[in-house]
Amino acid sequence: MKNIFSLLMLAGLGTVASAQVLTNQPVNPTITNSNVLLDGSTNFSVEAGAQPYVGKGVIIPSVDLVNFQFDLTLADGATFPTMFDGMIVYNRSTGTTLTAGNRSSTATAVSPGYYYFYNPNGYNNQTVQPGVWRPLGGDPRVNIASAETPTNTSVNGNQIYAKRGTFTTNGTSTTPTAITNQTAIASPGSLYRITIYQSGTNNVYANSVYSYAADGTFVTGSPSMSVVYPQGTYNYTVEYTKTNN
Repeated sequence: MKNIFSLLMLAGLGTVASAQVLTNQPVNPTITNSNVLLDGSTNFSVEAGAQPYVGKGVIIPSVDLVNFQFDLTLADGATFPTMFDGMIVYNRSTGTTLTAGNRSSTATAVSPGYYYFYNPNGYNNQTVQPGVWRPLGGDPRVNIASAETPTNTSVNGNQIYAKRGTFTTNGTSTTPTAITNQTAIASPGSLYRITIYQSGTNNVYANSVYSYAADGTFVTGSPSMSVVYPQGTYNYTVEYTKTNN
């Protein structure tokens, strides 16, 4: 955040004598050692259409987060010691962030809106990895799609991915139910969780599997006992990792 506001002060004020500036009155660069970094508030007036204090705001830099890459030239432990932890941007693109180069090691689905860079160990690790872009004040929920979807969950530092699908049963079979046509979870990834629920009701029917085959087939139930799904259509979500620490 300090990085962004420093840029705003340089661009809007021309010269900056201090890292802390009061601008709601004539520019006052003498608030050094205050908790306030930048006060950009304006005089308040209750009059309708009062001038010149109408429509004042701060414009956060706009970026394409899908292709965004950090410039680490000045990230030397002194100028940007936290490795951009807390940096805020306005993202104008839709897609999934890249992971090669000076970027987060986590691919994150993004859409237009405000994001901040979460990298709490940046100071100690002196790297932008494994920091991650998170929506600022947005809906924390992830809509799991039929295609691979990065979630907002990680386990032991491993990103959890998910996808959803549908299968039907005839209500009489006692053999384990196989959920096929899945993309195999390549080694060293592993299955994290599967949830099966009735279509239309979202009542959870099962949340475990008997086995998982290399071709991506999930088998619920157990060959040693009769397992019958009531006739109908079922939805499922499967969650998994791609790496295994």
